[in-house]
Amino acid sequence: MHICMIVPNQAVKGGIASVVNGYRGSDLEKRYRITYIESYQDGSKWDKLKKALKGYAAFRRLLRKDRPDLVHIHSSFGPSFYRKMPFILWSASRGIPVVNHIHGAEFAPFYGNASGAKKKLVRRVYGKCTRLVALSKEWAVRLSQIVPEERIDILENYCRIPKEPFDTGRDRKQVLFLGELGERKGCFDIPAIWEQVKKKCPDAALVMAGDGEMARLKEAFLKKGLTKDVSFPGWVRGEEKERLLRESGIFLFPSYHEGMPMAVLEAMGYGLGIVTTTVGGIPQLIDHKKSGFLETPGNVKAMAKDVSALIEDETLGRNMGELAKRAVEQKYSLEIHLRKLEETYRKACMIK
Repeated sequence: MHICMIVPNQAVKGGIASVVNGYRGSDLEKRYRITYIESYQDGSKWDKLKKALKGYAAFRRLLRKDRPDLVHIHSSFGPSFYRKMPFILWSASRGIPVVNHIHGAEFAPFYGNASGAKKKLVRRVYGKCTRLVALSKEWAVRLSQIVPEERIDILENYCRIPKEPFDTGRDRKQVLFLGELGERKGCFDIPAIWEQVKKKCPDAALVMAGDGEMARLKEAFLKKGLTKDVSFPGWVRGEEKERLLRESGIFLFPSYHEGMPMAVLEAMGYGLGIVTTTVGGIPQLIDHKKSGFLETPGNVKAMAKDVSALIEDETLGRNMGELAKRAVEQKYSLEIHLRKLEETYRKACMIK
């Protein structure tokens, strides 16, 4: 079967690219003939527009010369919805099944609070999709406001299980954040969390790995006099990210909106003690006070207490990390993810 997959550029920062990049070279490519068409890249608005136009042209050529049996679109909310709309409409007009894999994290501004005209457009476009893929049960319920729930499949993100030993040189007092440095990820709560942690654990260190509103965030730490043990290595990937996951003891992720964050899955896979929030699909991943700590977004005091507890009690962090790693191995491996994805493909191709 020939599948056309609409994807971001491999170098794009964020969870969608991380998910798709794991497909490349995997068993999925052994079982299907996959054509990847890139429709997005990081950069200026002009760079993004050029990439989208090139993607549309490549897709139109593919439809003429090597028509796929199925189109698998990786999308989000906001501008991503509009960028992916032509791919959906062109495929549906030719009777090609469409799997719309939705990675978005902010449903209210996209649909819940949208105008009547926008809601109508979203229902029309999503209605052209054969199957919708949600990252968690919570997101499946939200998407059922737009399309019938029987057309929605739940497909959690996955983690590539690291090779042993996965915790070489681990510093149990080093706290790690991975992701976009911004409001949505709860980054501006971290200075207040860190202020309380340092009072109890003065030897602790914090690594804020990512990019975004870095200058503003640095200023927030500076105002509290907390710059000494806080580092900003920028966006990390590959060996550098693996090194940070191996050497850090605690993962702090105080996010306000999520689908199924790859960063949390990666931290679980490396056996870190995790402090995060009860949003999106995260409660599916973490068993509170067993494989990590789950707190309400914005509860700075509780998260500071959790981080401090993990620093002060190495056994607690080690035990939580082992349970988290076991959960990834049993439920969220790439192999399990691909089996579920192939079941979605089978469902899609039965409905023309």
